[in-house]
Amino acid sequence: MVKLKVYADRVSQPSRAILIFCKVDLSKGHHRNPQFQEINPMRQVPAIVDGRFKLFESHAILKYLSCTFLGVSDSWYPADISVRAKVDAILDWHHSNLRLGAASRIVNSITGPALGLPLNPKAAKEAEKILGSSLAKLRQFGSKEMQNFF
Repeated sequence: MVKLKVYADRVSQPSRAILIFCKVDLSKGHHRNPQFQEINPMRQVPAIVDGRFKLFESHAILKYLSCTFLGVSDSWYPADISVRAKVDAILDWHHSNLRLGAASRIVNSITGPALGLPLNPKAAKEAEKILGSSLAKLRQFGSKEMQNFF
C-alpha cells in the first residue's frame, strides 16, 4: 500500500477541498464500516494509520505526531516534563468542558440535520453557557499557569 502524505492548511480553500475529499464521511456512515472499525473500534474520527500502527483519539494522535516526527517545535508539545504535564491536564480537561460546550452548541444550532439530528435551540443555549464558562476558566488558568508556554 502506498502512503499518502497531505500538506495542507485549512486557511487555504484548495487545501480544504483536498481534506474534504480524503476524509471519512460521517453523514454516510463511513466510520461504521468494518474496514474503519479495524482502525478505530470506537468508530469515530479522527484516526491515523502510520505504517502498521493505528491510533485514535485526537489528543493521543497529536502527542504521537509531535513526539514521533523530527523537527516538530517544542511549542507544540513541550519536552519539559513539568510543562508537558500541565498541557496534558488541559487536554484531559478539554473533553468534558470546552469540547462539551462547543460540540453541543454546533450540533444543536448548525450541523445536527447533516448528522440526522434535529436542531435544538434550548440545548444550544445551554451549551453556550458551558462554553462561555469553560473559556473563562481556560483564560484564567492560562494566564496564571501557562504564561511561558502560550
